[in-house]
Amino acid sequence: MTKHRNIAILAGGNSSEEGISLKGAAQITKWLSKTSYNVYTILVKGIGWTLKHPELGDFQVSKDDFSVTINGEKIVFDCALIAIHGTPGENGLLQGYLEMLNIPYTTGGVMNTSVTFNKYFCKELVRDTGVDLAKGSIFHKGQVIDPSIIAIHLGLPVFVKPNESGSSYGISKVKTLEDIAPAITKALTEDNTVLIEEFIAGRELTCGLVKSSDKEYIFPVTEIISKNEFFDYEAKYLNQSEEVTPAEISDSLSERIKILSSRIYDKLNCRGIVRIDYIYSNDQLYFLEINTVPGMSEASIIPQQVNAFGKDMHEIFSMVIEDAIAKKDN
Repeated sequence: MTKHRNIAILAGGNSSEEGISLKGAAQITKWLSKTSYNVYTILVKGIGWTLKHPELGDFQVSKDDFSVTINGEKIVFDCALIAIHGTPGENGLLQGYLEMLNIPYTTGGVMNTSVTFNKYFCKELVRDTGVDLAKGSIFHKGQVIDPSIIAIHLGLPVFVKPNESGSSYGISKVKTLEDIAPAITKALTEDNTVLIEEFIAGRELTCGLVKSSDKEYIFPVTEIISKNEFFDYEAKYLNQSEEVTPAEISDSLSERIKILSSRIYDKLNCRGIVRIDYIYSNDQLYFLEINTVPGMSEASIIPQQVNAFGKDMHEIFSMVIEDAIAKKDN
């Protein structure tokens, strides 16, 4: 009989997105086949890493070799499935730790995740892929910022956002000069660097995809129709948006988005499941951001796209896990 693989789902993290991560981890556990994997959830919080056993309670993870001892039995893991949004799971920190121990994991590598989590640097890297980019400026904590200069350069409204954050935490759509400074203060609660970008009116479209050594799936495009000013936290997680999959767009636009998403995926050296967000305006596709650890609740966009594609999440995650293990074995 084939030995079941031990899979560690790393969840939680040290950002405002901890709760979202935990919900996703619970859903991923349901998707993974119990006949193929022994699935364990590990809560990562600061320097304390705790395996949350549903029957036996909590056990501390040894970070010396990423193992856990339960009732005298030492458990090591065949693969780490990273379900942490924000630090340390989406910005290269966990990836560096796992690389040092030669443990397979399900996201892009250290460089991929650290660069894609930095919105400013990520935009610079995708500049030559053919995607359009909103004008923007980056500012650091303590820097003197003149709102009138921002308005002259970028116009109004503008988006003020933490340079390294997710799930729309700390983001504001600002319509007046007076509101720029408070929006910057809000963004600085999430990060020490702030990105301010011009507002582009258009349709928000997003494309998920996954590639392995021998397969690639580019999922149907979704249109996000927010009931709020933009696709903020409430729109994402409190049912304040409508998500249409497949998006009601032309076949040519859908194909254009898929080709561009594949190009960006390769350019940034992604691995595993990612989602790339765009604004479509006046026949131009503006790159918003790339999610290297996209949301994984049952109602999240990637599961919607996978379902529309005719696959199931068990199959997709099995593909990602086995590909990560195969890459380390080679």
